[in-house]
Amino acid sequence: MATKSAHNYTEASIQSLDWREHIRLRPGMYIGKLGDGSSRDDGIYVLIKEVIDNSIDEFTMGYGKKIIIEISENKVSIRDYGRGIPLGKVIDCVSKINTGGKYDSSAFQKSVGLNGVGTKAVNALSEFFRVQSFRDKKTVIGEFERGKQKLHQRERPTQESNGTLIEFIPDSAIFKKFRFDLEFVERMIQNYTFLNVGLSVFLNGKEFKSENGLIDLLKSHITEESLYPIIHLKDKDIEVAFTHSTSYGEDYYSFVNGQHTTQGGTHLSAFREAIVKTAREFFKKDFDPGDVREGIEAAISIRIQEPVFESQTKTKLGSQATAPDGPSLRNWINDFIKKELDNYLHKNPAIADTWLKKIQQSEKERKEIAGIKKLANERAKKANLHNKKLRDCRAHFNSKHAQRMDSTLFITEGDSASGSITIARDVNTQAVFSLRGKPLNCFGLTKKVVYENEEFNLLVNAVGIEGGLDELRYNRIVIATDADVDGMHIRLLLLTFFLQFFPELVKAGHVYILQTPLFRVRNKKETRYCYSDMERDEAIQNLGPKPEITRFKGLGEISPNEFKAFIGDEMRLENVTVERESSVIQLLNYYMGKNTPERQEHIIRELRLDEEPEVEELV
Repeated sequence: MATKSAHNYTEASIQSLDWREHIRLRPGMYIGKLGDGSSRDDGIYVLIKEVIDNSIDEFTMGYGKKIIIEISENKVSIRDYGRGIPLGKVIDCVSKINTGGKYDSSAFQKSVGLNGVGTKAVNALSEFFRVQSFRDKKTVIGEFERGKQKLHQRERPTQESNGTLIEFIPDSAIFKKFRFDLEFVERMIQNYTFLNVGLSVFLNGKEFKSENGLIDLLKSHITEESLYPIIHLKDKDIEVAFTHSTSYGEDYYSFVNGQHTTQGGTHLSAFREAIVKTAREFFKKDFDPGDVREGIEAAISIRIQEPVFESQTKTKLGSQATAPDGPSLRNWINDFIKKELDNYLHKNPAIADTWLKKIQQSEKERKEIAGIKKLANERAKKANLHNKKLRDCRAHFNSKHAQRMDSTLFITEGDSASGSITIARDVNTQAVFSLRGKPLNCFGLTKKVVYENEEFNLLVNAVGIEGGLDELRYNRIVIATDADVDGMHIRLLLLTFFLQFFPELVKAGHVYILQTPLFRVRNKKETRYCYSDMERDEAIQNLGPKPEITRFKGLGEISPNEFKAFIGDEMRLENVTVERESSVIQLLNYYMGKNTPERQEHIIRELRLDEEPEVEELV
C-alpha cells in the first residue's frame, strides 16, 4: 500500500535553488560549522580566510607584497595590492557560482581557491558585503545584502594603487551572538606569512612578516626545548622542517598552496611514512613507527596545481591530488624526504645520534608499558567497565566520523551530572564519559600511569587518542565540571593529563571547557540563564520587580530539560589553547606542581565566587 508521503511526491516537490539560497540553506557545506567565534575553526574565520586566500594567490603570482586587514567589532575589511579584479567582472566574481580567474591555470598557478565558490559564500552569508576593485587608475564598486545586489557603481577614476578591497559583516541571523577572537585571526595570518616569505600582513596596524619560512613557524609553536636544531629541507614546490622534543605525542602543521590543512591528508600521511622509512634505512633497524615519531614537531608545505580537497573548507587534502611533475603525490614526497633527509643525517652525525637516542628511549618505554596495557584492557573488558563509564553516541564514531564537526564527548564527574547530560544530549552526536571522583594528578609521571590507572586507561580508549589524531573518535572533547573549587580542580587534573601525555589533542584545538549558567532568573512570563554576575544583574533589571533567582551550585542541580538548552545549538564552549610563548611544562609546574600562595590567589580570582572558599592542595 502506498503511503501518504508517496502520494504527495510530485513535480511540485522538486525545487531549484539559486546560488545564494543554497549557500544560506546549507552553510555548513561551504564553511564548516557556524559557531560563535570561540573556536578557531568556526565559520566566521573561514569567511576571513576565503577572502585572504584570493589576496595570497595574487602575491604568489608576483603581485602585491602587502595586505591590510581591519577588524572592528563585527566588520572585516581586507585590502590587497594585487592586480585587482578585471573591472567588467567585479560583480560576477562575487555573485556568480563557477565564475572566477582560478579556472585559468596560467593566471593562477598552484592557488587554493579553484572552484569559484569562496567569495560568493562570504557574500551570501553576510548582512553587508562590499567589493571594490582598483585597476589602472579606475575603480568599480558593488554592494550586497545577504547576497542580493544593492549597488553597482560603474567605472570611475581613482588615484588608488591596483588591488581589491572587500568589506563584510557576517549575518547575525546565521552566526548568532558571534564575536571575533583576534588571537585566532593572528595565528591564521602568521601561518600565511610563514608560507609566503616577503609578504607583509597588517592586522589593525600590527605587522606580521617572516624571513625564514617554516623555521619561523616551528620556533613560534614549539613550547619545549628541542633535542636538536630544526632540520630544514626545501625544494621548488616542497618545504619541510622538523625536530624532536622530550614531550609525548606528534605535532604537525601541514599546508597545501598556503592553505592550512588542519586535518592533514595525503601529503601529511606521506610525510609521516617517509620519516619512518628514512630512519629505518639510515639506522638499519626496523623501528616501530610510533617510536620514530614520538615527540616530533614538524611542518610540511607543498604547492601543486589543482589540489583536490575533501570539502569546501579545504582542511584535508584528498587522495586524488597529484605531484607537480606527474608522479603520485605519495611517491614524490617520499623520494624527496629519502634523498634530502638521508643526506642531511650523513652530514650531521651528532644530530643523527641524538635522534637515534630519542627513538631508543621511546622504544624502551613502549616495551615497558606493553604488558601493563594488555592487563589493564583485559581487566576493563572482563568487568565491562567500558560500557559503565562511556555512554557512546548512537553512531559509535570512529576516525571517519570524527570529521563531523559536532561529534562530542563530555567528560563529567558524579552520577547526577553525568545522568543529566546523558538524558539531555543528542544521542546521535554526543557521548558522555563519567569520572569516578577526582582523577590522579599525573604531572611529572611517565606514560605508564595511563595504563596503570584504570580511569585514565578507559578515558584513552574512549577518546581514541592513543594512535594519534587520525584515530580520534570525537572532534570535540568537552570537560564538563562544576563552577566551584572542586570543579576547577578536576578540570586542571584532566588538562594536566592531556597536556602531559597527548599535547597534540590540545594544540590541535580539540579540547574545550563547557560553560554552564551560574544563575537562573525568572518571572511568570520569562526565564533567563546567566553565566556571570553581570548577566544576572541585567536579567534582574529587565525582568522587573522581585524575580525568582536561583544559583546553581553544581551541574547535578540542573534538570535534564534545562540542560538541553546548554548543550544544544547555542552551547557555550571555551576552546583550550596554549599560548605560543608558553612552555607546557612550565604551565603544568605552576598549576600542578608544588603549591604556592600565588596559584591559590589566581584560582580564586578566576572562579569569581561571591565568597572566597578555602582552596585545597592540588597535589
